[in-house]
Amino acid sequence: MNDLAGRAHGLLTLSPSLGPVRLVAIDGHAGSGKSTLATRLAAALGAAPVLRLDDLATHEELFAWTDRLHAQVLLPLSRGERARYAPYDWTARRFGPERTLDPAPVVLIEGVGAGRRFLRPWLAALWWMELDRETSWARGRRRDGPALNGFWDSWTVAEDEHFAEDPSRPYADSLVRQLSEGYEWLTGPHATPAASRETTEGEGGRSSG
Repeated sequence: MNDLAGRAHGLLTLSPSLGPVRLVAIDGHAGSGKSTLATRLAAALGAAPVLRLDDLATHEELFAWTDRLHAQVLLPLSRGERARYAPYDWTARRFGPERTLDPAPVVLIEGVGAGRRFLRPWLAALWWMELDRETSWARGRRRDGPALNGFWDSWTVAEDEHFAEDPSRPYADSLVRQLSEGYEWLTGPHATPAASRETTEGEGGRSSG
């Protein structure tokens, strides 16, 4: 169950969910491994575009990025056009040079809140990284080092508040566990019987319902 090539093939069999695009979300707690999985899956898809929500959030708007996402990314992709957005520079505290996102067959969106209520109508599939918040946050703190402990202290409060009001895991098609080598996929709470069969066969995704 660790074959990302099989997962990539399965995503390509799904119906487009945003214009010509199959928008696939990878959500989970900060530090749970979302970015790593997205990078590996993008490679398995032949360099699929990846939108990282850290590029849309800011210090002042950790989760209030939906207007930017809608105007700069969702609307253009829905028309089959190239999306253009300015990623936030977390060091300089300002938006940086413009980046583009092509309307590829599969576009990945990863980050805390990728499966939020606002986004779900446009998703072809939603995957949740199945790692508890304490372990995830500890990994994130180790990764970022003590200089960012203050940020993490405020982040964990904001993340808790976000998921309390707008949880993603109950709507996941697949739960993904990172193993010492590869990944394990489990049927998510949202999966229909058809999606459950696909998950077992290595080609899971969100049903049209």
